[in-house]
Amino acid sequence: MTERKKLTPLSEVGEFGLIDHISKHVKLKNNETIKGIGDDAAVMSYGENQMVVTTDMLIEGVHFDLMYTPLKHLGYKAVVVNLSDVFAMNAVPKQITVSLAMSGKFTLEAIDELYSGIYAACEAYNVDLVGGDTTSSVTGMAISVTAIGAVEPGKAVYRNGAKANDLICVSGDLGAAYIGLQLLEREKEVFKSNPNVQPELEGNDYILQRILKPEARGDVVELLGSKGVIPTSMMDISDGLSSELLHICKQSECGCRIYEDKIPINDAIKPMSKEMNIEPLVAALNGGEDYELLFTISQADYDKIKDNQSVTVIGHITDKTSNAFLVPKSGEEIQLVAQGWTAYNPD
Repeated sequence: MTERKKLTPLSEVGEFGLIDHISKHVKLKNNETIKGIGDDAAVMSYGENQMVVTTDMLIEGVHFDLMYTPLKHLGYKAVVVNLSDVFAMNAVPKQITVSLAMSGKFTLEAIDELYSGIYAACEAYNVDLVGGDTTSSVTGMAISVTAIGAVEPGKAVYRNGAKANDLICVSGDLGAAYIGLQLLEREKEVFKSNPNVQPELEGNDYILQRILKPEARGDVVELLGSKGVIPTSMMDISDGLSSELLHICKQSECGCRIYEDKIPINDAIKPMSKEMNIEPLVAALNGGEDYELLFTISQADYDKIKDNQSVTVIGHITDKTSNAFLVPKSGEEIQLVAQGWTAYNPD
């Protein structure tokens, strides 16, 4: 009797394990392909120009909940999360395509509302909507956006360039999007129990904006360019600071030390964090959806960015024999673990 082959659940390998599994069978055949799978975007070279391309898919019930996500905000966010990947390559976004699958529950007016957010994002970031696709869905909605950008030859920044003694930097502040999401989820459950109860959202504008209408940090890329700073590595923070930093360490074959008291956390998240019994540091490390930039720079470039309020130095890169650690205020080193959002979670 033939022994039955054991099948591997996707939950066992996870999203990045699946990407690694697919990648090992991919062989690049064209000289124009400079960077393929494994970064925030692919990089292609055509003559004197380099182009970056990235795509992201948002699925109803997985990435967004229409019970509390306005369609206009959803359209805006669907574009921004892709532009964030372009900026993470040190590139400038130029065009997008949008593909949309939707069930019969949606009206033409609903789609107009969704696209009003898409148009608004195109206007805000000076990108062109140049195509896409529409199709039907058995259940719910799925949005796939592809973003195309441009970067000068030699200036694309990857995840694998960090070196020992480089400084680790982040833009903006972290953790607010996760706290905003928890607030929305809480109020959703209250509404399901009693539809007559009004949601308690007053006074939480900042954390709600961070989850519902994030912004991509093209201003930081522009700042670095104006100062003559090319990061040694960079990616955006979509799955949590810990997860993203571990990606850089893995691909750059290095370790790191980051310091608790250096991680930027906005005071606006603290009241709701306390109310929900969520440690702000945990939200910053593992929450995700901040869409800030995580990057490393040479120590020689420190003076160029040290006085800018948009950038915070949170630690440094160590050699490849070291692990990745958080140094809390107590001084004890805690090994970083990727605990941010993951696809194919069996729960």
